[in-house]
Amino acid sequence: MGSEKDKILMKSDGPIIVGAGPSGIAVAACLKEQGIPSLVLERSDCIASLWQYKTYDRLKLHLPKQFCELPLFGYPKNFPKYPSKKQFVSYMEAYANHFDIKPKFNQSVSSAEFDSKDGVWKVCTQDLVYVSRWLVVATGENAEAVVPEIQGIERFEGVVRHTSEYKSGCEFREQRVLVVGCGNSGMEVSLDLCRYNASPFMVVRNSVHVLPREMFGMTTFGIAMALLKWLPLRVVDRLILFMANLTLGNTEKLGLRRPKTGPLELKNATGKTPVLDTGALSLIKSGNIKVVEQGVREITRNGAKFMDGQQIAFDSIVLATGYKSNVPFWLKGSDFFTEHGMPKTPFPNGWKGENGLFTVGFTRRGLLGTTCDALKIANEVTRQWRPVKCDSSHEFRSN
Repeated sequence: MGSEKDKILMKSDGPIIVGAGPSGIAVAACLKEQGIPSLVLERSDCIASLWQYKTYDRLKLHLPKQFCELPLFGYPKNFPKYPSKKQFVSYMEAYANHFDIKPKFNQSVSSAEFDSKDGVWKVCTQDLVYVSRWLVVATGENAEAVVPEIQGIERFEGVVRHTSEYKSGCEFREQRVLVVGCGNSGMEVSLDLCRYNASPFMVVRNSVHVLPREMFGMTTFGIAMALLKWLPLRVVDRLILFMANLTLGNTEKLGLRRPKTGPLELKNATGKTPVLDTGALSLIKSGNIKVVEQGVREITRNGAKFMDGQQIAFDSIVLATGYKSNVPFWLKGSDFFTEHGMPKTPFPNGWKGENGLFTVGFTRRGLLGTTCDALKIANEVTRQWRPVKCDSSHEFRSN
């Protein structure tokens, strides 16, 4: 790879954006609308690589499309209320084409650091050093899979998959499958497994809010957003839970304990998203999906032992254990992020750091948060913008 001094320097007049997911592409589009160029670096070979490569086939947007639009360019009118994975990817590609955004693919950022002497950010990839006055961190909350350490898992003789590698239940037809995790991914994978006559056992390690995706003919998220215009958050939480209990019944009887904190307050405080039910709950009620309330003590050669001493045989294991930020691994010399890779300053003020550092996709508010921050970043860069006379594609070697 060589050291930084051996690499070619490439100067960018506009901001360097690390990540070509929805967040990075949105910032590039908002800058383009203001007449400001940008350089988007992406470690994969396509935009929205998480959606294209690391999601299961049956995935759809959990929220209605009007809450998941990127700025300045909406979904096609013929798209359904909840677009599919394939439709969302096509929207992203149309969005990038509309604004003529052309990321540099296969550029894996190993480090990015502010050079106080020259007043620029230096972003190192495997073969180049990119230089700019501004750096936009757009790698997001879900850059890397979280794979928990479970005692004995290395000796399990069956298949072990993280949901980032799971595509459909076809691979697990008629198997007994241990699903570790009960968030939206764990629920939907369990539902998908049932469609292939598999028998999922879903480990519920923590309390979880399960809400209906729609209530009384309206989307739950839409109801919540409307109520928040008039009522305090905690009051809205109580109303949402009251309506959810009317619709779904008492989920605690199914082994799904609710947190003491309401769903919206919990989401804002910790980023933990409530589960929006798309059919899994009825299969839990019917016994097709079995809820295991005990944590896993250890994995055996052909199954698992649980904290209560129970032992169950399994053919395969799916880890629905989520994702994490990877910012601490490559952003150097900045204390803007926590050790977990999230901005220390909470929403709505976590989008701007010092020395031309910006972040997008870390609001814990999905694409609504992305849109909000992308517009702010573009406006701030526009305010600071000074045309650079030299050709931004000029290459030279460092001393």
